[in-house]
Amino acid sequence: MVKFAHLADCHVGGWREPVLRELNHQAFVTAIDQCISERVDFVIIAGDLFNTAFPAVESLALVTRKLKHLKDSNIPVYAIPGSHDFSPSGACMLDVLEEAGLLTHVCRGSLVDGKLKLSFVTDQRTGVKLTGLIGKKGALDKEYYELLDREFLERESGYKIFVFHCAIAELKPIDLQTMDAMPASLLPKGFNYYAGGHVHVVDNKSLDSHQNIVFPGPTFPNNFAELEKLNQGSFCIVDRWNVRVVPVQVAPVVCVQINASNKTPFEVEQELQAELNKIQDNSCILLIRVFGVLKEGGPSDIHWERILEAYPARAILRNTNALSSKEFEDISLSQQPIESMEKTLIAQQTGTIILKDKDSDAILVEHLMSAFDTERHEGEKVTDVETRIIKSAESVLQECLKTNTTS
Repeated sequence: MVKFAHLADCHVGGWREPVLRELNHQAFVTAIDQCISERVDFVIIAGDLFNTAFPAVESLALVTRKLKHLKDSNIPVYAIPGSHDFSPSGACMLDVLEEAGLLTHVCRGSLVDGKLKLSFVTDQRTGVKLTGLIGKKGALDKEYYELLDREFLERESGYKIFVFHCAIAELKPIDLQTMDAMPASLLPKGFNYYAGGHVHVVDNKSLDSHQNIVFPGPTFPNNFAELEKLNQGSFCIVDRWNVRVVPVQVAPVVCVQINASNKTPFEVEQELQAELNKIQDNSCILLIRVFGVLKEGGPSDIHWERILEAYPARAILRNTNALSSKEFEDISLSQQPIESMEKTLIAQQTGTIILKDKDSDAILVEHLMSAFDTERHEGEKVTDVETRIIKSAESVLQECLKTNTTS
């Protein structure tokens, strides 16, 4: 019977802080080593292996080394790109890794009579058939699902796994209700397992004709809120179609929350110092969240350096987004996720100048924003970056012009 590992949202190289970036790397190494020690038949990576389409050399070297360890252990890797793996030009580091024989891209297919017909990749050892769709930023991958020839996939016999990288509307957690999602009905029915990514939660649900829709969580939390909520990374090992969540903890996480309401900056400092004195483990990741409205003074009056410079934690992160002073308490800042704020602004502005219609204009803006969302490659000149961005934007506009001309 089949036994495989399901990873997603590794975001290798995703932290700016060197210590946390190293812990992110360490978590990926730990997960892969666990896959090898458990002697799984194969590994699935459901998107966002890297945090960017063009990762730093050390991140690429680490991933290449660990994928080589899997290959040497006769454990194949099946993957799809996630929203962070793709550049606006379509370039993807997974293509390079596939060319090197280190993984197999399972999103394969072509348009036939206006339908997207995917093909299957068959694992030689188990006979399990895998297919899937890539993830794109701004839920732009939804158009692929709308074109998908689901009946063709559903007719295929045998054990089947569908790999995807997007949120499912019926399964969204309460705290992620504003996240873009698609209905489960767009997934093909009757598969044995749906290997999900993109949503950084640990979840395993079934919906009528869709059994085992699984999100394994990130191998390492990717921001302050995720560290606070999850405390650790995770992935899944599936043995005879039974799902087991495997925790990945490379450093303990300690959370300290201070309610600063009706307190002076000095009182906040005293309370924080008292909380820090209770912590015994100096190898932890320390998260400090301070919130509320100060009785006097402002957030800048809290002497963080004086308190934290002597504290020997492995890494210290603080969050004061919800901390304010009396004089600014009437000013309310949006707490929406960035993607939600972007959509709100797009909706507001597309109503002022209409090129075609409001909905089409909004889609065009999202495509352009995706084209502009690029990073400088290792050793790339600034002028080359600018040229690459301009070409991506021109491609988007030409496609828009073509669509407008034919409609």
